[in-house]
Order: sequence, then structure tokens, then C-alpha cells
Amino acid sequence: MPTPPKPAPSATAKRTPKKAADLGAAPFLRFYHSQKLRVQTLEVLETVESADKASAHAGRLTELVLELTNSGMDQYFLQSLKATKANFVVQQSAALGLSGVQKVMGTVIRNILGRMDDRQLLSVCGSIRRFMA
Repeated sequence: MPTPPKPAPSATAKRTPKKAADLGAAPFLRFYHSQKLRVQTLEVLETVESADKASAHAGRLTELVLELTNSGMDQYFLQSLKATKANFVVQQSAALGLSGVQKVMGTVIRNILGRMDDRQLLSVCGSIRRFMA
């Protein structure tokens, strides 16, 4: 009795690296940001984490989250478009679209972080530190 043929590997499987060290790790993405933004990030995190009342610094943390979000979106999307040498109109359309998204996200992020208690804000700080590692 003949054995059935093996299924062909998917296109995703062909592109996925098969390193032993990667098999147990959760996937993640990172982006590079300026030294100035890194210093600002560390300062805000230290301020919030060392405060008696973290919620007193919710505004600074919110502005940091927005700045990191904008920086990440720029690097992942706009810089990628520039690297592919997309035409000027495409780049400008993408920048305009992201600007609108950032305004909407900014309102949502401000509302959410502004309502968080001290424990929740410290959790946000911890997440940002883990992303930096």
C-alpha cells in the first residue's frame, strides 16, 4: 500500500527561521528610537515608579506613550515606505493617514491612562521597561 505524499510546506514556513533558540521564545517586534527619547523614557519611568502616588504623573506617562507610539509608527511604516522609494504622493498620503490615526489614538490613550489607578500605571511602566530590554 503506497504512503500518501507529504504536504508541501506553507509559504510562511519557508520564511520562518528555524533556530533552536527561537522555538521557546515568544515572538516580538522592536523599533529603534532616538537617544533623546530613550533618556526621556527612562526619566518618566523613574519618576512614575518612584512617586508616592503614580497617578500624579499620569499626564507625563501619557505623553510618553504617545511619543513612543508615534516613533514606532514612523519607523515601522513611514520609514519603510521611504526605504522602498515609494513615490512622494504615496508617502504624503501615508503620513496624512497616520496623522489622523494618531489624533484618534491620542484621545483614546489619554482617556484610558487618565483613568488608571497607581497599580495600573505602574504596570504600564513595567511593560514599557520589558519592551526596552
